[in-house]
Amino acid sequence: MSGRTLTLRILLAIAGFVMLYQLWLLGHVWWWVDHNPESSAFMEERLEVLQQDNPDAELRHRWVAYNQISPNLKRALIVSEDAKFLDHDGFDWEGIQTAWEKNLKKGKIVAGGSTISQQLAKNLFLSGKRTPWRKMEEALITVMMEQMMSKRRIFEIYLNVIEWGNGVFGAEAASRHYFRKSVRNLSVDEAARLAAMVPNPRYFDDHRQDRKLLRKARIIQRRMYYAEYP
Repeated sequence: MSGRTLTLRILLAIAGFVMLYQLWLLGHVWWWVDHNPESSAFMEERLEVLQQDNPDAELRHRWVAYNQISPNLKRALIVSEDAKFLDHDGFDWEGIQTAWEKNLKKGKIVAGGSTISQQLAKNLFLSGKRTPWRKMEEALITVMMEQMMSKRRIFEIYLNVIEWGNGVFGAEAASRHYFRKSVRNLSVDEAARLAAMVPNPRYFDDHRQDRKLLRKARIIQRRMYYAEYP
């Protein structure tokens, strides 16, 4: 077998593997259009970390239907994470450009610019490591979800799987963890505070009176009344 033939076979094998992986992703997105994910890649990753210190560790997570989640929290998250959620196709190009300029100015990553759809894609399928390959996969999964799911369904899954503390995932578990109540009963102030925690939930779990957190929560609360959600 010549070197050229071997190289071609290797490239075909890699292409085949990539294609199968994309089909695997597509199948999961299709299934989750009307079936609830029991877990996510990020949840499994965090559980492994927790169990390194405590083999009996478990995640706090409970799925709740979209109509059982307080409108206050929906508005707060739209304000905090993705004000253009109802209008974009999965990517906020203006937000990405703004984040790029901020990061360039600071010389480090200080802003993300990711939409709710992009955050969900990352949480469901990908690791927390930032690599060019991961960003490409995130973009592809985002496109799949935006084409196959309604905005309401994307938001429902997002509300139920994002991290909200050390081992705390989803809106219901977060509401009970921080406020000892069901997520359907969250007040405006409580919802704003939960939304403010999303960018750094494990830190804010241990620093609940952090000045930056409280200031951001007040800003979110002032803007919530104008937010539209699916």
